[in-house]
This record gives sequence, structure tokens and C-alpha cells, in this order.
Amino acid sequence: MDHSFTRSQFSVLRKRLAEHRTFIQVLAGPRQVGKTTLALQVAESVKAEVHYASADEPSLKGTAWIEQQWESGRILAARTANKGGVLILDEIQKIPQWSETVKRLWDSDTRKKIPLHVVLLGSSPLLIHQGLTETLAGRFELLHVTHWSFAEMSSAFGWTFEQYVIYGGYPGAAQLVSEPDRWKRYINDSLIETTVSRDILLMQRVDKPALLRQLFSLGCSYSGQIVSYQKLVGQLQDAGNTTTLSHYLSLLSGAGMLTGLEKYSSQKIRQRASSPKLLVLNTALLTAQIAQPLDSIVQQRDVWGRLVESSVGAHLYNSSLGTPLKIYYWREGAKEVDFIVQYGKTLTAIEVKSGRSRETLAGITQFTKQFKPQRSLLVGADGIPAEEFLRVPIMQWIER
Repeated sequence: MDHSFTRSQFSVLRKRLAEHRTFIQVLAGPRQVGKTTLALQVAESVKAEVHYASADEPSLKGTAWIEQQWESGRILAARTANKGGVLILDEIQKIPQWSETVKRLWDSDTRKKIPLHVVLLGSSPLLIHQGLTETLAGRFELLHVTHWSFAEMSSAFGWTFEQYVIYGGYPGAAQLVSEPDRWKRYINDSLIETTVSRDILLMQRVDKPALLRQLFSLGCSYSGQIVSYQKLVGQLQDAGNTTTLSHYLSLLSGAGMLTGLEKYSSQKIRQRASSPKLLVLNTALLTAQIAQPLDSIVQQRDVWGRLVESSVGAHLYNSSLGTPLKIYYWREGAKEVDFIVQYGKTLTAIEVKSGRSRETLAGITQFTKQFKPQRSLLVGADGIPAEEFLRVPIMQWIER
């Protein structure tokens, strides 16, 4: 079954490769969300000659490797006359100074009118974006390839809402859900550990690798909760200071694992100084670390409620990447709103009523009085069913 065709980025990339060579196409997103499959299938759909190569090796390659692969792409382009060829370079961020080399080769081909389409893939959006903005300004188009949504997993694999909340959005792990222990090992070993060791520790300066791993594990256990950095420092061994934790959280967020939402405020300084609301960006990252049988989670009110809220939050956050949407939370004293979506000057307040014992609507009432959002949505219970909310693109809820 052709699962990657469910991805919204397919038609966008296909249109770009069918056009005259204008920009470098860059696909950035976490591991195992289908970037490589997507790029190869798009190239196949436009019947292009393709040269694919990956820098995802245990030892780092140098810029000479880029030049070698680029030359192979040029040979393809020369063979196909006006139609051109497609060069796909995977895990490009693994190569030091990759952007400078790409810029030089791209500019040379542009001057010589060589019809070579270039597609770059990267599993570290943070590093990819760094190279793009510093060196390749005006030469690229960025497509965010995020974790698979409920609608995509349902379409491709027939998953139920409960399956999606528990097993998250990793298509490669879908065939393992009938063997939960094996599924957990795959998520922990092939996704979590590989992302930490090869996409973060290998590529970024991290003085305390054990602390980063601890922060990820603790952050997953607190997903959906507002936690001060001081509290995190108190619960982590050799935690250093709050600046270190904030930096490590940004690295985990850039790798598509765990993020910290800021508190909504009309003052930017207060937003940045706020305690983060921790949020896993794929619930599989949380449930893979739960020791209990996964089929018993639905009956446990607080655990299930936390997973549902995390699913809604991840859906909002992942949907916002590459768009004007910004996602926050809000809290004043004991009153809280789970998620605030800002779209330009308009606000949408979203409360998730998932069965957790703390739930109350007093926060959304107070937020409405203070900030006058365009819309206030209740997800779950007697509001919008969580299953329906996750199936519908976010902009449809915002613009209705």
C-alpha cells in the first residue's frame, strides 16, 4: 500500500519538481516520518531520473562527498536534456559546512543553466534551518514533514482513535502494535536512542548527555503539565542551571521529540520567562516508556486523560510548523486554559476535557473576559469529540 501518498506535502513537492528549476527543495522533520519515501515517490510520479544518496553513516562525511553526489546528479541532468534530473541528498545536516558547498554548487549550476532539481532531507530541523538562513537565503523552499496525524494513520492503516492515542504517529512501527513489547523496544531503541545519539549528541555540543536523556524521560512523564525549570532542576541529577535545561529542551524540540509551550501573554518578555508546558510531539514517545500493559491505559482515567491532551497538543503544535499559527497555554493563579492558538491578531482558546480529575472551565471563562478570543472550543465530553478534532485540519477549526 502506498502510505506516503496520504501526506499533504506530496502534492506540493510534486508541483515543485514539475516546474522549472527555481529553488532548492528542503524537507525537514523527525526521524521515521517518511521524508525519504515521500521524496522518492514524488520523483517517480513525475517520471524523473533520480540520484539518491544519504549521509546518515556512523562516521561523518565531508563536503567532498556532496560534490561527488552532485556530479552524479549533473550527469543525470545532461542525459535527460531539458527534462532535467533530481538529486536527493538525505541527512544533509550531518556534513560540516554543508550549506556553503551546496550554495557554491547551486549557484554554479544556475549560471550554467544545468537543469538539476535538488532536494535536501534532514532529520534535525534546527540544524537544517541554521544552514538555510545563514547561507542559502533566497535559494530554498522549506517543507516541514511532521509526525503523522490521526487522519493519516487512520487512512493508511485503519487505526482507531484509541490506537492512535496509545501508539502515536510512526508509520514504520504500525506493523508491530500486535506485539506491544516488541513495539516498545523499536520506539526506544530505533527512534528515541537513535535520535538522541545521532541527531542531537553527534551534531550539537551537549556537555551533559546523561542530563539531556533524563530531561527527555522526565519531560515525557510530565507531558501536558506546566512545570517550572526550578522544579525540573530539583528532580534531575547534576542538572546545572535553568539556562542549560532550557537549551536542552530546545534541542529536543528541534528533533521533534519534546517541546515546552510558552504561556500566552500580551508581553513577549513575560512569554519567554514563563514556565513551560511540557508536551511530547508524538504520544508513542511517552507510552513506550510506560511499564504497564498498554491495553489497560484506556481504563485509567488520569493516564488516559493525559494522553488525550498530549495528542491534541501534539496535533496543534505539529500542524503549526511552517504556518503563521503559534501555540501557547495560559494560566493565571489556579485558572488555566490548555491551549491558545494565535493566528495573526486572532486568538482561539481550546480546553481539553479528557477525564482528568483537575478539569474545570473556569480558566476559559476568565481568559475570554481578559483577552476576548475569536473562538473558544471545548474538546471532549459534551464538546467536540476528541476523535473528530484530531481528524480535521486545524485551520478549519480556527476559521469557522
